[in-house]
Parts: sequence; structure tokens; C-alpha cells
Amino acid sequence: MAGNVIVPAFSLILVVGVALGVVAVVHFNNKDDDPRITGNVKAVQSICEHAEDQKLCHETLVPSKGSQDPKEYYKTAVETTINSVIKSLNMTNKLSVEHGNKDKGIKMALDDCKEMLDLAIDSLEASAKLVRENDIQAIYNNTADFTNWLSATISYHQTCMDSFDTDGEKKVREQLQSNGLNDMGKLTGMTLDIVSDLSKILESFHLKLNVKPASTDSRRRLLSVNVDSQGFPTWFSAADRKLMAQLQKKGGHHLRITPNVVVAQDGSGTHKSIADAIAAVPKNSNNRFVIYVKAGVYKEYVTVPKDATRVLMYGDGPTRTIITGNKNYAAGTKTMETATFSVIGQWFIAKSMRFENTAGWAGHQAVALRVSSDMSAFFDCGIHGYQDTLYVHANRQFYRNCEISGTIDFIFGHSRTIIQNSKIIVRKPGPSQFNTVTADGTERTKENTGIVIQNCEILPEKELYPERFQVKSYLGRPWKASSTTVVMESTIGDFVQPDGWTPWDGNIYLDTLYYAEYNNRGPGAALDRRVKWKGYRGAISKDEAARFIPGAFLEAGPSGKLYWLKATGIPYQIGFIAS
Repeated sequence: MAGNVIVPAFSLILVVGVALGVVAVVHFNNKDDDPRITGNVKAVQSICEHAEDQKLCHETLVPSKGSQDPKEYYKTAVETTINSVIKSLNMTNKLSVEHGNKDKGIKMALDDCKEMLDLAIDSLEASAKLVRENDIQAIYNNTADFTNWLSATISYHQTCMDSFDTDGEKKVREQLQSNGLNDMGKLTGMTLDIVSDLSKILESFHLKLNVKPASTDSRRRLLSVNVDSQGFPTWFSAADRKLMAQLQKKGGHHLRITPNVVVAQDGSGTHKSIADAIAAVPKNSNNRFVIYVKAGVYKEYVTVPKDATRVLMYGDGPTRTIITGNKNYAAGTKTMETATFSVIGQWFIAKSMRFENTAGWAGHQAVALRVSSDMSAFFDCGIHGYQDTLYVHANRQFYRNCEISGTIDFIFGHSRTIIQNSKIIVRKPGPSQFNTVTADGTERTKENTGIVIQNCEILPEKELYPERFQVKSYLGRPWKASSTTVVMESTIGDFVQPDGWTPWDGNIYLDTLYYAEYNNRGPGAALDRRVKWKGYRGAISKDEAARFIPGAFLEAGPSGKLYWLKATGIPYQIGFIAS
């Protein structure tokens, strides 16, 4: 994390060629300064008017060394947030000693919380490094990454809070909240507010950048996220490019590539279990590690940890390579820990496999696949369960040509997720239960998180079909205040209720959510009887829908391109499909 802080003087020429390949001339105009107000306070005022909690913003940023460099205020905001997470983490350790061995539920909740806070520190440290090692223009160019890391931190905070769900556990949560956890949530939200509005804030500083384009050759050398003619990032190794090219060309279940390890239950591979194969992944590698899982039913619980990066795992097809489990909330396991397969390490790719949880409707929350992996992709996969099947927990995720099945909230989480060209299969729930396809957990309007379903089929399974009009099925319900879900260019079956969407609990979040539909088809796509909530946008325009196509919604890095998705080799469409 070491790096020098570069503080540009606004009255001088600022050279940002190292990061951008451009020369920018910066002017700071002080003619409007009120002599009764210090430059520091006026700068804070300019920034904090964009924060929802302006009082907290002022209290946090005023001590920033009296600087009029906006970068220093972002540095202070991130570092203060990190300190609150560290305080919360220390408190979880203290509470684990006091309560961990007395109650199974409290122990699980504290363990979940520690894991989430550890991930939050990673995301915030990435944010701190961005601010510390770059000038303000480069920070702005990486806004997509910055806001993603902050949104992921909010997701981790949310998961920690939600883990304490019984009366006894809530008392422990209150201790955590008063010892850092509340501050963590507020500070992360405040920082996200001022990062999201960075361009407006720079205008308020009278900051003008006169950009002179550099030559094509120098730009190619300096930008780390350029893509070549094959669509791969220029920083990919030759071996990685060859691997991805083979994956693109073959496209089927049998890839002509040499895996690093092979999992086979009959002993014909290098490992008999998937967990053992994951343990063999080099830590924090910049090269793809390929795991081939031969056909078989693998009854195991697998976690791809955060230091297992760039894993590509493929099988012999979603009906032949199956990872299965049945942990569930009804049997006493916390929702997060019910997952049969969990992915945290970045750049994970899965192809031609099945992830399932067989607990059934009686198990209530029972996750088949939990994904926190940033810039992850799943192709030709089956993801099957009942309630809470696919937990799109955090960060940027892409699903293509998959089958996803379930009953209640079976695609849920707090991430930037696009599901494209897939079958979403609604199953028959238990007695007195209903179906909701999605439950997005976006808390704040500036997060740019949500669930997007594009060019998919939403249809009932065979067991539900005869009773499809008796069992109520909906496109989603709002889990959190700014729940965001868009269904676009998809076929919606006749079994979906005419009102389309259903409340979570009474009138909660109906004014603040964002639900929208665009250019859908099928008997369930009619909008004339949809809900009349303030937050429901109905049929949005093409311009509005363009915010949710992959090229805009899943962007990463200063290029604004889907370089990470191109590098997976998984086919995708960057824009509209049916229009």
C-alpha cells in the first residue's frame, strides 16, 4: 500500500501524462472566496453539499490539513472509513471471546461479520491506493472502480448487520453498532455520495482541465486497460491470451486446453475433490489457473477464497458435473453459510457446471451459489434451488446461457449483476408460499447496483405449470430501500401476476425503489395492470434502458469498456439485443 501522495498546485500546470497520456492545465479561481471563511471550510462546503449526511461530511472533512486540493478530502474520507471498519473488526473479536462459545447462532453471526469486515477492508484499501497514488483526474477516470468498491463495502456492512436475526443476537449487534459498525455504514455512504458526484464537485472548485490528446503510440503504452484486436487487455500474458482464445473458439463442453488440475471421483485426475483442487491454486496469481471437473455428483461445500484469483473452472456440462449440498436456514444455518459453492477471489469464471441446493421449499433460505467475486462470469451453468438460490452478493457479475431456478427471492443480493440470454425457471413453492424472482438489496440511490435481466425467458417449471394461475408469482420485491431491478428484452410467461411486482412489507420502500421494464414480450409482459408505486418506472425509454446494458452497467477501469468481460472469452452482447 506504499505510495507517494501527489498534491497538484491548482495555480500551476498539472502534468497527468503518467496516468492519462495527456497534458492538463488547471486553474483555480478564488475570486468568489468569502474572506470570512477559510479556504478549507469553503472547500468542504463545496464537497459536502453533495452528501446526504452533510453534518457527518463536514465533521469528517474539515480536519483535512486546510488543503484546497479536492484529492486530500477524498483521502481523508476513505481513511476515516477504514478506521471505522478496523474498530468494528476489533469489536467482533472481543464479542467472539465473550459470546462465541455460548450460542451457535451468535458465533455464526460473528464469524460472518468478521469475514465481511475483512473483505470491506480490502475494498477500502483498494480505494485508498487509488486516491493515494493518483491525481484527481486519474481518480475521476476510475470512478467506476471506486464506486464499485464502496458499494461492495456497503454490501459487506449490510450482510454483517443482517446476520444477527434473532432477539438474542440483536443485542450483540447493538454492541457492534455502537462500536464502529454504525459509523462504518454512514461513512461509506457519505464517501460514495461525494465520489459519485466528483465531476460536479470539481466544477465547484472551478477546476478546468484543458485536455490535449497524446499520440496514439504513447496512449497505448500508458493506458493499462487498452484492448488489442482480439479484445484482450494488453497486460494479459501470452499464455492467458492463448487460453482465452481457445475458450472462445471451442465454445462447447469439451475445451481443448490443458488444465492445471483435474478433479475426478474415480481417481483418474490429480484430485478427488473440488475443495482440494481449490487449495492448489497459487495465491494472488496474475495467471489463469484452470480446473477441469470431470462428470460426477460432488457432495461438498466449496469456497474459492479471496487469494484464489483468476480461477477458470469448467465441467462436462450442467447435467453431468454437479456440485450439490442441502444446508439451509430451517436447520439452523445462517443464510450466507448455506451456500453449496461460494466465490470470493476476483476474475472467477465457471463454465458447463451445475450448482445446486436440494433443501427444498421447507428449508427456507438455502443458497446454491454465492458470488462476491469482482469481474466474475458464468457461462452454460445450472444454478438450482428453491428460496435464495443465487446470492449475487457483491461486485460486478455476468451470467450468460444459464438456467437459474427457484421460488422465493431466488436471485438476490447487492451487486452489479447482468443475467443475459438465460432461462429463469420458477418452481412450485410450498403451501401458502408465493414466488418472487428477484430481491435486490441496493440501499442508496448512488450505488449503481442492481439486477438486470436481459433477453431471458422467465417461465414456470413443469410441476408448477398446472397450478401456475393459483400460485402467485412476481418479478421481484424490494429487499432494501433503493432496490433496483430492470427486466428488458425478455419473454415473460403468462403465470406472472398482472401487477408484476409485490411489496416486501406493507408500504416499505415503494417510493424509493427503482423497478423498470423495457421492450419485453410474452403474455406476462403486459403493463396495463402493473403496480402504481412511485418507484415503479413502468416502460422506460431506450435512452433510460441504455444505463443498464452491459457496456454501461458493468464497466470497470478508466477505459469505460468491458475489458474484463472480453478477457473471459465468454460470449456476450454489449448493448441492446432485441432492439
